[in-house]
Amino acid sequence: MNTSMNTPPLAVRVQRKRLEALDICSFELVGIDAPVLPAFAAGSHIDVFLPNGLTRQYSLCNPAEERHRYVIGVLKDPASRGGSRAMHETVHEGDVLRVGPPRNQFALHEQATRSLLLAGGIGITPILCMAERLSRLDADFEMHYSARSRERMAFDGRIAQSGFADRVHRHFDDGAPAEKLDLPALLSDPDAGTHLYVCGPKGFIDAVLRTAREAGWPEARLHHEFFAAEPTTLAGDTAFELRLARSKRWIMVAPDQTATAALAAAGVPVPTSCEQGICGTCVTPVLQGTPDHRDQFLTAAEQAHNDRFTPCCSRAKSAFLVLDL
Repeated sequence: MNTSMNTPPLAVRVQRKRLEALDICSFELVGIDAPVLPAFAAGSHIDVFLPNGLTRQYSLCNPAEERHRYVIGVLKDPASRGGSRAMHETVHEGDVLRVGPPRNQFALHEQATRSLLLAGGIGITPILCMAERLSRLDADFEMHYSARSRERMAFDGRIAQSGFADRVHRHFDDGAPAEKLDLPALLSDPDAGTHLYVCGPKGFIDAVLRTAREAGWPEARLHHEFFAAEPTTLAGDTAFELRLARSKRWIMVAPDQTATAALAAAGVPVPTSCEQGICGTCVTPVLQGTPDHRDQFLTAAEQAHNDRFTPCCSRAKSAFLVLDL
């Protein structure tokens, strides 16, 4: 379920903070003003507005039927831009945070005849929520959980005690050959009724999707969600203009500057969240010109229309873009 970005943030308290695996903590968040939180569906995430001013997205990993709490899992990324480090080092039990209402860009097709769930590392968070939901529906599914090592496998105890433990296969990068995930074998037979879901590091997702496509899986049955994007600044980037149709202004974007930064410097702020082209918060209508799409939010078909772009990371192939601003 997608909820309007205009919905006011919710005040929540960190009821519990728990170390789930090496460098992974879970946070149980409960409502302050109301004990019943907005409903969510498997695959949903929330925006967390951090005390240091950053906003980050985290998938909900508790059962979707619950309304009294939200549970998220956060990996302390060595390349953190300040979000995961703040969650691990400065957010504690009892602290009050603001969060956005649940949004879902990774929806579960509950009517599928079969579901194949693949999680890599911290990508277990939405996948675990999906497994809980499918188990509750008594649906046919299988889950594969890959981690660099056993000590980095979060929520393993919860999975082992679940009613679907026998449907889960664990894989370790540092394990024996038999313990590694064999994607070609797993994805070799794209059954007509099976939907595939994958979440985790970009390299893991890319490998899964590439193998599935080579095996003949149709795009309509491939579903994924990224947690982070690769850098979108390229050596050959050049300046371009933003022409604002409503305010009749022209704004230059420098080669080493994002469109959102140029707009903000000119007093035309655009809402942002992830700042990596993942969440879609900053999507802006394009009236003329050809964007250089570098996001992972818009589908290939949506990008082909060239009527929207993500100014946080995308640029222009044409000399200028006319925006509906």
